[in-house]
Amino acid sequence: MAGLTPAGASSPGSLALPDGRALRFFDTGGADDAPVLVWHHGTPQTGAVIAPIAEAAARRGVRVVSAARPGYPGSDPLPGRTVADAAADVIALLDALGVDRFVTAGASGGGPHALACAALAPRRTAAVVTLAGIAPFWGSPDWFAGMTDPGGLQAALAGPDARAAHAESAEFDPDSFTQRDYQTLEGSWRALGQDAGAGAAEGPRGEIDDDLAYVNPWGAELGSVTVPALLVQGGRDRVVPATHAGWMLERLPQAELWLRPHDGHVSVLTALSPALEWAFGF
Repeated sequence: MAGLTPAGASSPGSLALPDGRALRFFDTGGADDAPVLVWHHGTPQTGAVIAPIAEAAARRGVRVVSAARPGYPGSDPLPGRTVADAAADVIALLDALGVDRFVTAGASGGGPHALACAALAPRRTAAVVTLAGIAPFWGSPDWFAGMTDPGGLQAALAGPDARAAHAESAEFDPDSFTQRDYQTLEGSWRALGQDAGAGAAEGPRGEIDDDLAYVNPWGAELGSVTVPALLVQGGRDRVVPATHAGWMLERLPQAELWLRPHDGHVSVLTALSPALEWAFGF
């Protein structure tokens, strides 16, 4: 298709969007009739289909398609983008790839984008899964309660300039992760840390635009997500507290919550395999 540079087994592809922006994407490929998982990456990451995701999908014969959101390496920025804007880019990619039916899923900052994708394409979405997904900002300081380091999101509420200024001195707070999180990063999800570093390698633009999108109207309402939705949440998450999953549970028409009391923000990702079983059961 014009404007589409295919992804290879070890390299990303590129899609020229109608407005002239480039969208970097990844596609594991597979049989023509393979079920499709559309994966939405966290903040910051590259969008690459990292090993634990690829392996969990391959065991089930599932093809994975993912894209780098605007402002991340390989994808041109879209100033003022909303969550729905980034999800619309993914739907344009699926159109270009000829993908009609899919499961959409995302972790952390990918959660909102997975939900928006389901809201924008309800007839094409079989199910949606979020793992440690952030909720829409509900206008109260309670939204930040339980976050070890909410500085970036708080700055985003003050606007783009304030969030950019915060990025100049921001450093990761190691207390954001639990011991179980660090064990997971040293084990089965080691590739996550490496990919996060690569996602931030060209600067904070993608992360800044993500945070601005999270605290502003998403452009897609939770009530519009009419397909089955699974919220997987760690009870000890210090990045996205469990209150976010509880809030969304009450507002998604067909939602189910898996609360994993001992998991944090990263260790909850070890639930990906059973979550895929749930999703593709639909």
